[in-house]
Amino acid sequence: MARQLDYATLREIFTRFQAADPEPKGELDHVNAYTLVVAVALSAQATDAGVNRATRGLFAVADTPQKMLDLGLDALTDHIKTIGLFRQKARNVMKLSQILVDQHGGTVPNSRAALQALPGVGRKTANVVLNMWWRHPAQAVDTHIFRLGNRSGIAPGKTVEAVERAIEDHIPVDFQHHAHHWMILHGRYHCKARKPLCGTCIIRDLCEYEDKTE
Repeated sequence: MARQLDYATLREIFTRFQAADPEPKGELDHVNAYTLVVAVALSAQATDAGVNRATRGLFAVADTPQKMLDLGLDALTDHIKTIGLFRQKARNVMKLSQILVDQHGGTVPNSRAALQALPGVGRKTANVVLNMWWRHPAQAVDTHIFRLGNRSGIAPGKTVEAVERAIEDHIPVDFQHHAHHWMILHGRYHCKARKPLCGTCIIRDLCEYEDKTE
């Protein structure tokens, strides 16, 4: 685990990220807050591309909690059967849809606690929804962010929660909204697990990773 980078270095890193991609976007397809919740919940242990293929037809017929309930468990399961853990995920989607209808008038709440109370929605999913839909500076830490944060010194921590706190505590406020998107994309496409592309990395000179590749 690298040491925590200082404020000036972090500002330079995120200035470069911003210059390269001023408005980074999540890669899960969605049309509203509800479909975003469902897509993120389905993405656990699955690729965004795989989720998008499965939800393309699903969201065309069920883009609200009530429409999902009307669709039914069997049809939902058939739509997402190419995704890992699809049976449990289908049950969770039906349960969370029922809760949204019964307790929230069919709308998605903008409270982390209320989101995390939904079946299949953990802290990461809640933070993604809060950040992407309501533009809260919430930090959703996935495996890419955890790896990048620890390798580079951007946000080191022994647990997901520690990395989340390091982002919130150390990254300059004006970069907080897009911070997790920049980090996810950099970790996914550049700072890869097995063969990081250090030779073309835009923050190579600022990164603390000792085993840089050429």
